[in-house]
Amino acid sequence: MEPDGGAQRRARVFNLQKYNMYDGPGVRSMAFFKGCPLRCRWCSNPESQAHGFEVMFKASACVDCGRCAEACPVGIHTMEGGTHRVGRSVPCTGCRRCERACPQRALEIMGRDLAVEEVLDFFDQDADFYRMSGGGVTLSGGEVLSQPEAACALLAGAQARGYHTAIETCGYASTPTLLKVAAHVDLFLFDIKLMDPVKHRRWVGADNELILTNVCALLDGGFNVRVRMPLLKGVNDSEDEIRAIVAFFEPYRFQRNFDGVDLLPYHRLGVGKYAQLGREYAMEGDFALGDDELDRIGRWIQDAGFSVSVVRH
Repeated sequence: MEPDGGAQRRARVFNLQKYNMYDGPGVRSMAFFKGCPLRCRWCSNPESQAHGFEVMFKASACVDCGRCAEACPVGIHTMEGGTHRVGRSVPCTGCRRCERACPQRALEIMGRDLAVEEVLDFFDQDADFYRMSGGGVTLSGGEVLSQPEAACALLAGAQARGYHTAIETCGYASTPTLLKVAAHVDLFLFDIKLMDPVKHRRWVGADNELILTNVCALLDGGFNVRVRMPLLKGVNDSEDEIRAIVAFFEPYRFQRNFDGVDLLPYHRLGVGKYAQLGREYAMEGDFALGDDELDRIGRWIQDAGFSVSVVRH
């Protein structure tokens, strides 16, 4: 199944990455899709959330030369009293003229529309690594399911080349859309953040009914799923929370297509991006878990009969 039409054969991505060892088996190449329906407060890729193009501005590198203001066709960049300002109310067109004009590389446009064939060409560069390591390609984001036609075309193309395919997903999409994409996915890395729907809405921006429905649809349909649990101290690390997740997946524990659990400890690696996007980081305080706490959570899951590993990006 491959979508028809030239417009559907383009993906809006914000990053392409090689030599990934965390998001699926073996050595992997990754494409990060732009656009996500959720708004996790701790998101480490805030540039992935909006589908549209965005300006990232490193104020510390700017020398207020004004060249970006001269180059921008829609007036996003202005000079006020000799100081460069970035207007966030005007949509960026993605023309990248400001990016090219900046002598200090203080500007970067997030989002690039690439033909599916261009992304596949990028994946092809490391085909030997996939074969030697049992690796392949992973689509992440943002949220892959927000661009289902592009995802289907990319995944189908990768599978036609013999590459193992994986997607990292929050699972917040219609079930028909999920199952359409699933036809081309060898492994789902499926985020489960909280079981309580009220807390889920508070921290993520939506309740989890659709997410839980979708992960069951995949497991019941025989698709390979590895559950990923982002962990934040005081948010979702309590024994009650972990036991609730374990109980939810207990019916699938012995299914061959249930691939175990990854724990993803909270980190602050993406905090600096918020200021570059003109936003405030919503998390105040220290939400990081120590090794002892991660070990304890891992034991709770292992004692219930699930395989578990800690993924540190």
